[in-house]
Amino acid sequence: MNYKRRDFLKIGTSLAAGAVIAPGAYKLLSGYKEMEESKKLKKFGLQLYSVRDDIPKDPKGVLKQVASFGYTQIESYEHKDLGMFWGMSNTDFKKYMDGLGMTIISSHCDIASNFEKKAAEAAAIGMKYLMCPWKGPQKSIDDFKKFADEFNQKGEICRKNGIRFAYHNHDYSFKLQDGQLPQDVMMQNTDPKLVDFEMDIYWVVTGGQDPETWLKKYPNRFRACHIKDRIKNSSEHDATCVLGEGSIDFPKILKTAKANGMEYYIVEHERYDNTTPLKAAEADAVYMKKLKV
Repeated sequence: MNYKRRDFLKIGTSLAAGAVIAPGAYKLLSGYKEMEESKKLKKFGLQLYSVRDDIPKDPKGVLKQVASFGYTQIESYEHKDLGMFWGMSNTDFKKYMDGLGMTIISSHCDIASNFEKKAAEAAAIGMKYLMCPWKGPQKSIDDFKKFADEFNQKGEICRKNGIRFAYHNHDYSFKLQDGQLPQDVMMQNTDPKLVDFEMDIYWVVTGGQDPETWLKKYPNRFRACHIKDRIKNSSEHDATCVLGEGSIDFPKILKTAKANGMEYYIVEHERYDNTTPLKAAEADAVYMKKLKV
């Protein structure tokens, strides 16, 4: 056999082997791509407080822009003049949101005023939660025990309406008071059947605590979370930055969150250095679309 003939046979054998292997390799590659795609968050939302300077001026226009960024869910808050539904009735608000392809998951609200009415209106349009956004630092740990009792009462009102109640943390509940952490006190003295919690990851970190430790300590209690990043090496209290530019390891934390019952992933932005609220919301959405948990 001459060398040309031998080389021809080698090449032919290699091509034949490639033809057999290629389909398998293609399937393997396709499977890997599908697996990686499945890790991406399919749905994520925006807390409308992120665009608080813009939305009161043009609620429908701002919501339309938010939808165009890729947000499919929103968490509202109670504006002093426009309420949770931004000058619309609850049903008109839902209709407008449906038209944008977005869902209102929850709203922060004043739980001390007309709460039964708010719960009924929220339930009527399929919302999942009403949330207490703030209680503030207190004089004694007993005050947080009283809050737990109040949350149980609000949780019962929500339960009767077919929705849930939750409390959103700041950093003050992760600082020792009378030898205890207020967050522990509120979580241990609320009925899991009535009260959930929204973990603001930024404020847990700012309070000097590890979000993953808390997620594992109280599995299935943190059902929603606020995702906002913290400026690297900043000692400032309010140091929000665009997602992915800061120090918080969201891919790691959110994998733990998902494994411990997290259901709703809500972006929030509070500080705007060299940007605007809407531009920050758009940049945050770009990050969220790539995020894998």
